[in-house]
Amino acid sequence: MNYRHAFHAGNFADVFKHAIVIGLLESLKSKQTPFCYFDTHAGAGRYDLHGEQARKTREHEDGVMRLLAATRLSPQLHIYLNLVRALNANAKPHDLSVYPGSPLIASLLLRDEDSAVLCELQDDEAAKLKNLFAGDARVAVHQRDGYAALSALLPPRERRGLVLIDPPFEAQEDEFRAIETALDAAHARWPTGIYAIWYPIKLRQQTLPFQRWFVRNRIPKVLCAELLLHPDNSALRLNGCGMIVVNPPWKFDQQLQDLLSTLRQHLAQGRFGQQRVEWLTRE
Repeated sequence: MNYRHAFHAGNFADVFKHAIVIGLLESLKSKQTPFCYFDTHAGAGRYDLHGEQARKTREHEDGVMRLLAATRLSPQLHIYLNLVRALNANAKPHDLSVYPGSPLIASLLLRDEDSAVLCELQDDEAAKLKNLFAGDARVAVHQRDGYAALSALLPPRERRGLVLIDPPFEAQEDEFRAIETALDAAHARWPTGIYAIWYPIKLRQQTLPFQRWFVRNRIPKVLCAELLLHPDNSALRLNGCGMIVVNPPWKFDQQLQDLLSTLRQHLAQGRFGQQRVEWLTRE
């Protein structure tokens, strides 16, 4: 794979994804019993917004940077920005140099009794990930295929937790089929876990078969959230993104409605903007 997330760190899709992950982790923390965070495509865990790759695309300027001066944000976004600002305590006002990936965000929210399993296949990304979490006894880093790891490592010993599936989608539509195969096996092994699956939206005909798969396979309690900044009619750009959540917390659909309304307001890139929160299956 040639994908490098450093080109896209902090963009609107990251804000969308990380705010939802924070909401799910906070819901797990509402109970005293420990839980496990499982990341199938963890990446490097931390990105330099002043680095060459981020400066080349500058996608973070239409993402996280838009929120720095924003007010009346949803609770998930307040937590998100507090975490990002804490990592940039020495930065100039209204500037960011460090952007946390999902593993680092999760580690900052985990309690001492919780754990994390991070999978990354690429050599350099895995090396950075291992270095980032060296000495953190809560975190286990595996350089292996994340899809295969789901069958091997689930369910976790805690029996509670969140699995984030956030692949690079270099294989385009074939990536959806890979997710379906891996999720089918994982859900059979651990049906009570929370699964959050991020996906890009370019052409609507690419995402509809994936959503119908959950209905056809009778996966219960499946919630779909989507944020579109452009019409879903071009394969040449990222028009929006979505997150499927299996076994979402109680009233999480209401949280997502509020979150997406705020994101749509602050991250708009033109007149067009759509949000969607819909139950694909309930029971």
